[in-house]
Amino acid sequence: MSEKDNKKRYKSVSYAKWGYVFILPFFLAFAVFQLIPMISTVFYSFFEYYRSGLKIIGPTFVGLDNYKELIQSDFLKYTGNTLLLWIAGFIPQIVVSLILAAWFSDEMLKLKGKQFFKTVIYMPNLIMASAFSMLFFALFSNIGPVNGFLISSGIAKNGISFFTSVGWTRALIALMNFLMWFGNTTILLMAAIMGISPSLFEAAKIDGATSTQIFFRITLPSIKPILVYVFITSMIGGLQMYDVPQILTNGNGNPDRTSMTLLMFLNHHLYSKNFGMAGALSVILFIICAILCLCVYSTMNEKDDSAPKKKKAKK
Repeated sequence: MSEKDNKKRYKSVSYAKWGYVFILPFFLAFAVFQLIPMISTVFYSFFEYYRSGLKIIGPTFVGLDNYKELIQSDFLKYTGNTLLLWIAGFIPQIVVSLILAAWFSDEMLKLKGKQFFKTVIYMPNLIMASAFSMLFFALFSNIGPVNGFLISSGIAKNGISFFTSVGWTRALIALMNFLMWFGNTTILLMAAIMGISPSLFEAAKIDGATSTQIFFRITLPSIKPILVYVFITSMIGGLQMYDVPQILTNGNGNPDRTSMTLLMFLNHHLYSKNFGMAGALSVILFIICAILCLCVYSTMNEKDDSAPKKKKAKK
């Protein structure tokens, strides 16, 4: 067989098909468990479709009536609750995580027991949110150890009713979200900082830059992609906040539904078998997530205006 025939035979063998074969199971699982349910959710959001006892009403096409009814309900209030609870937990999370990541990754500090502290701060992330919520509910209940300490020490004679106060309930939810996720964020930011070339820090120190200047001029700009990832994933998780406020407030979002989140509101529609309204709320939640993520991504990935622009070649 000639060399030319060997080349033709080699070219006729397609190895790309094996790549498609290997990724086919993922696409099948994605289509069955995510794509088809998502399309079905969007479809039924335009229908009146609910269960009344054993009787199923619909599906009857109603157009945008489900969306109009949602907007006229307490949807905006619950959206505000969700964003407020997320922001209250995310701001201290990102601040503390940045500080810890900078400390743990700084070789000049020569901190001892780094591995131990990394393990400790990550451990809350391994605890189920339901167990964490039950723990806080027991700690801060009217007859819990926190109130017992406040009364015995004379700080509060009659104790504090944490779960009947709007501020305390929101603060406890934000605190739990902070404790559960700041360890994971710290590990991500540490990995990003450790990926920066040490020569940049050494050159900055030789030029007389302070630690603050190095952090804001070198560290933060260098880990911007990871910060974008942390911000977007945290925001999506915050908009989908459910388990912590659900357990802590017994699913009612009390006091006065100030801790009711969008997913808790969605769960009420699913529990009442109102599939059309639940679908409409899911679609709106998806649109809100997409818009906010695009805004964050475009804002934090703007091109540096100070970068030299390419000059057009003269003809």
